Amino acid sequence: MENKFSIQRSFKGLKTAGSLYLVPTPIGNMQDMTLRSLETLKTVDLICSEDTRNTLRLLNHFEIKVPQESFHEHNSQEKIPKLIDFLKKGQSIAQVSDAGMPSISDPGHDLVKAAIEEDIAVVTVPGASAGISALIASGLAPQPHIFYGFLPRKSGQQKQFFESKKDYPETQIFYESPHRVADTLGNMLEFYGDRSVVLVRELTKIFEEYQRGKITELLESISETPLKGECLLIVEGASQEVEDKDEEDLFSEIQNRIQEGVKKNQAIKEVAKIYQWNKSQLYAAYHDWE
Repeated sequence: MENKFSIQRSFKGLKTAGSLYLVPTPIGNMQDMTLRSLETLKTVDLICSEDTRNTLRLLNHFEIKVPQESFHEHNSQEKIPKLIDFLKKGQSIAQVSDAGMPSISDPGHDLVKAAIEEDIAVVTVPGASAGISALIASGLAPQPHIFYGFLPRKSGQQKQFFESKKDYPETQIFYESPHRVADTLGNMLEFYGDRSVVLVRELTKIFEEYQRGKITELLESISETPLKGECLLIVEGASQEVEDKDEEDLFSEIQNRIQEGVKKNQAIKEVAKIYQWNKSQLYAAYHDWE
């Protein structure tokens, strides 16, 4: 598909015929279901579910009778044409994951792209997201951050991943199985060093837990008490030594970023932040130099 400029203006009400709704579901606590999510699920014509059995428990809890369609990573490519035809006939669809925001760790992104290609409105209903919810309570810097989702399972691929990300200054967010957390932290220690990390377990559930400390400290804790439940890892970004650069060097770096496609004001902002310059002063100096 060729990229093309487009504008979507979505009706702010609860139902627009022929729209695809991305509806978040609770990540553990049923009370996290929003009124708008409930009303949307009640009024659409079809609900696409990652696992219809899990979603049925949610629908039964809130007495929602809308039919479901199975939609997951193993059948998404087969189902998308059928769902797009359904939407083009003026019917509305809500897509849900087993928990949290759709499209984050499920095939919803492919359905969204297909809908956009057909000029079908895509409407997001805000709600629970495990990665962001854990980040803001972690105590590590929330901005900037990078969300990676699930890590590679094979040790060799995981080590290559950490090798490529070890110098990133952003706080990093990962999902991980409780059975693999210890091995993952061991691989991370090899490439990241003994950074601060937060292990978040059973978020929003009765046994919600945050373990905060250095990687070695968490490894020791895990060895004494095996983990259960859904886990996230929030990892401190790489520390950056601030280089003492003169104005000419900063101007050159700004120009390099502009040549890479970054807008001028954004390039100045980024360079000022990295080298701890006053943004307004650098902006004025760069424009005088131009």
